[in-house]
Amino acid sequence: MPPPPSPSALTASAAASSFLRPLPPPNPSVHTTLRPPPSLKRSAGHSRVVARASASGATAEAETVFFDGGAHYGDLAANLVLGLTLLWLPLTLASVTRALLLRYRFTSRRVTVISGLSGDDRTDFPYSSVREVVVVPRFIGEWGDIVITLKDGTKVDLRSVPRFREVADYCRKMAAAEGGLGAP
Repeated sequence: MPPPPSPSALTASAAASSFLRPLPPPNPSVHTTLRPPPSLKRSAGHSRVVARASASGATAEAETVFFDGGAHYGDLAANLVLGLTLLWLPLTLASVTRALLLRYRFTSRRVTVISGLSGDDRTDFPYSSVREVVVVPRFIGEWGDIVITLKDGTKVDLRSVPRFREVADYCRKMAAAEGGLGAP
């Protein structure tokens, strides 16, 4: 007959069974930071509808996403080719960083710039705070930079934006609709 288990063996087996137990199913009414945002539904054209849930679980508002993307792939390719020269190497590193760490999102309510390895650095501003939108074409107009000047004098530089003319026109249109464009 085997000897009875010691108290420390019982504690160890209880501890092992506590973390080996299956987790309860997630509660869909509670939104946690680890769960992805509510579903994105495609609508016509390049737009998407982002549903935002309120604390009660009901849909409080809807944002239409006009553009959601990072730096243009041509910017990265051109800078990688030119990076073969040692003179262009710092600009190549900046381009690789932009391609990996930057995302731009233009919705029907705001402009969002997301950066960083985990996307923790996030800047949002509404169209009502936009005073001026300027575009600077790059590489024969394939991509370009958008410089947005806010009412408080802050300049937000969005580099290597694909479809930059279309995105800048949308930004101007939304800022004018909210009374932000041209107002001091």
